[in-house]
Amino acid sequence: MMATKPVLLTDEGLKKLEEELEFLKTIKRKEIAEKIKVAISFGDLSENSEYDEAKNEQAMIESKIQQLEAMLKNVQLLDEDDLSTEHVNVGSKVKVLDVEFDEEMEYQIVGSTEANPEEGRISDESPVGKALLGHGVGEEVEVEVPDGTISFKIIEISK
Repeated sequence: MMATKPVLLTDEGLKKLEEELEFLKTIKRKEIAEKIKVAISFGDLSENSEYDEAKNEQAMIESKIQQLEAMLKNVQLLDEDDLSTEHVNVGSKVKVLDVEFDEEMEYQIVGSTEANPEEGRISDESPVGKALLGHGVGEEVEVEVPDGTISFKIIEISK
């Protein structure tokens, strides 16, 4: 059997996954079961698009539940107490200066499961996240992105 990759999560990320799983198992499953029940009441299942749609939705929900359960079995929780503020690690909050545009940005480096660039949470597997890992305050980091190269200067690292 193949060894599965650990899913890196913060406490907040773990809670979100557990809440999503609970929602799907309790509320969403009941909603789908009700849709199927209503669709069956329309009769003739061979030409019943409501039934087909509800069964497809049920399959997608069950697949998502299995995916979340598998992820939760392989969780590696990031302990903020273990984080160093000397070097960027997964879980670190990093304030950087875009050298070209003289613009400050703040990111939190997280596992790919929790990544949400709009909230400043970038994956340790993304080009920027990968480039920042292991570097310290004052260091300048070059990041290869589709548009070329960006230079960031690390201003601050926090937990």
